[in-house]
Amino acid sequence: MAPQTRSEQPFTLLHLALLVSEMLARIPPLSVAPALAGMAAIGAWPWGQPSLQTAIGLCLGVAIIGDGVSLALLPRKGRSFGPVTPPLLALAFLRAALAFALGMAEARIDARAGLAAAPSAVPLAVLTVVLQAGITAIQLYATWVEPFRLTVTVLEIPSPRLQGGEPLRVLHLSDIHFEGWTPRERQLLEIARSLAPDLIFLTGDYLNLSSVDNGPARQGVRDLLAQLVAVAPTWAIIGSPPVDRPDVVPQIFVGLPITWLVDEVAEVEVKGHHLRLIGIRCTADHRRDGERLRRLMESTRSHPTPDDVNEGSERFQILLYHSPDLFPVAAELGIDLHLAGHTHGGQLRLPLFGALVTSSAFWKRYEAGLYRNGRSTLYVSRGIGLEGMGAPRARFLSPPEIVLLQIV
Repeated sequence: MAPQTRSEQPFTLLHLALLVSEMLARIPPLSVAPALAGMAAIGAWPWGQPSLQTAIGLCLGVAIIGDGVSLALLPRKGRSFGPVTPPLLALAFLRAALAFALGMAEARIDARAGLAAAPSAVPLAVLTVVLQAGITAIQLYATWVEPFRLTVTVLEIPSPRLQGGEPLRVLHLSDIHFEGWTPRERQLLEIARSLAPDLIFLTGDYLNLSSVDNGPARQGVRDLLAQLVAVAPTWAIIGSPPVDRPDVVPQIFVGLPITWLVDEVAEVEVKGHHLRLIGIRCTADHRRDGERLRRLMESTRSHPTPDDVNEGSERFQILLYHSPDLFPVAAELGIDLHLAGHTHGGQLRLPLFGALVTSSAFWKRYEAGLYRNGRSTLYVSRGIGLEGMGAPRARFLSPPEIVLLQIV
């Protein structure tokens, strides 16, 4: 069944930032060279002594050039396909702000000591250089390494509703965000085949905002999905409205043996186990989506299947909904398992704090991983791909994730 949905466009601070970054993406990197040089000069200005100003300025200049080269090589090497200018400007601003702050700290120490050159100047300058090298190391890791460190999370979900028989092996994939073939997509196919799942669930966002209208990307993700469905029977739902547009998604999936769940329920029997799959399309309003889920569940319960009556209990129920924002409603309705993505685990995370941005109405409440509420379980996948438009094609402390659920 082809998905039918409206292109509701959620407006959030994240989307505003993406729109601004997309405008910056149209500017060639060399055209912003004066701005980059200006930021390096501003970062060096507070250091007072001409020798230190020169050293810090050169350090910033070399680091910013290195960032530009690294970012420009990513698409040339087939690693990722994002624009150079927005992340380059962001990194330059971060570097300049850090150097400026340490320079101001050194100037305050000088003023308090009443000295023309306080002994603290050189150690602080060395610290600045070390921190700039650290930013370079993080930039290289976040763009060249972690986005391709595809991890497999194995999770056991026990339930009294499945009695006897072998455990079900369910592969959950979310947020593929295909832009082009990279080592990540090839590794995804290899891992999916090696895991030999009984079912595959896809929870949305098959392209990204930069590749929705890109013909080769559409064909590429179709080829990827065609190889996935050869591994196991596959069910899919709609992702974010701006990404999984109704004029695009049906064309990608036409002819593929994928079962779409668009505000509907499917009864599935696998290895002697009975499942009820519930698919809800994701819109800009999770409250409205929750009401649709309630109505769908009320309709299902008012028309139980013969197996439900004979067994004296409902089937094991799995909700597929792109965002984790329906989990409170799912728990209220007694749904056993809610599978979601959307947050990317923050994609860029800070140590001890975690995600800065999740695109969830609950912010960090369901940012990534396993959550429980009564007998209901939620798993929020970090997803596989990367945010599009002018966003950096980077992950930090949030590697891409394949989820293998063993329901026992």
